Amino acid sequence: MSLAPSVREAMLEAVPNLRAFAISLSRNVDRADDLVQETLLRAMDNIDSFQPGTNMSAWLFTILRNLFRSEHRKRRREVEDPDGAHAATLTSVPEQQGRLEFEELRLALAKLAPDQREAIILVGASGLSYEEAAAVCGCAVGTIKSRVNRARIRLAELLTTSTNNDVGDTSCGPALPQD
Repeated sequence: MSLAPSVREAMLEAVPNLRAFAISLSRNVDRADDLVQETLLRAMDNIDSFQPGTNMSAWLFTILRNLFRSEHRKRRREVEDPDGAHAATLTSVPEQQGRLEFEELRLALAKLAPDQREAIILVGASGLSYEEAAAVCGCAVGTIKSRVNRARIRLAELLTTSTNNDVGDTSCGPALPQD
């Protein structure tokens, strides 16, 4: 990338002041040098956004300050763990079982009659009341209750559970409403 000589000179003139500002922000000379270098790289990458005739130093100081603030916010969320002790305490539950159960449910839902699938999704997954689901489907509330009940029974059969209550187990998500 080729910079106009006047732009290059203005950038180089600002370096000592940028470095002093970066040291005052970071309180670390090495970190300050990294900030100044990153500031100059970003300035060169975005030189098209610089308005000729405006203050180059002010533009560079703004880039440096924004860069420092972004990195500061990012570092605040990080945890110092030089020996890995904190990382060793972190665990995550394997997702395989949940994915398998979700796939089984998806396949079981696909086997339901369309009107039953619509009713169980509106009431069970979307959280609509029987009245709201009836309005969406354009049918009586009793029809929705019947469709949801039939869907629950069929899902229980397809998922090889022993009772309808197992289908609404809250440990895996929201319970399906009971009649």
